[in-house]
Amino acid sequence: MGAGKTTVGRELARRLQFEFFDLDDLIAERAGKTVQAIFAELGEAEFRRLESEAIQRCAGIVRTVIALGGGAYVSKQNRDSLHSIGKTVWLDCPLEICLARIGGDNSRPLLSDKDRMRKLLDERRPAYVAADFTIEVGNQSPEQIAGQISLLLNE
Repeated sequence: MGAGKTTVGRELARRLQFEFFDLDDLIAERAGKTVQAIFAELGEAEFRRLESEAIQRCAGIVRTVIALGGGAYVSKQNRDSLHSIGKTVWLDCPLEICLARIGGDNSRPLLSDKDRMRKLLDERRPAYVAADFTIEVGNQSPEQIAGQISLLLNE
């Protein structure tokens, strides 16, 4: 949360002249509820099931940048599916920067405090390192980050 996945994803898609979508938006549209409402009313397990279904529906999509929610890549099944669909990029952003970006955002179901965020990051890091590419995100602009990713993808 707060690493810049959606913002950088939009910029990368623009730069590559690809389509863009945020997986959370796709899930919310299909469920007819916001992500926050899905978590509150149906629970995280149901959200993760819907998330996995949405990833499966991405098979065959080309020339598209997809921004995932922070927990989507934790599931090995999701990682395997995503690797078969295309390249994956982890935006490795320091926790302090993420927290500064999302402070006070009540729409994020798993955001509660710094300790909870640190624990989530520590739990998810082993999955994140399985991404095809890692971009160390500091205070770079979305344009700079998208430029780095573009270079990696065009190698």
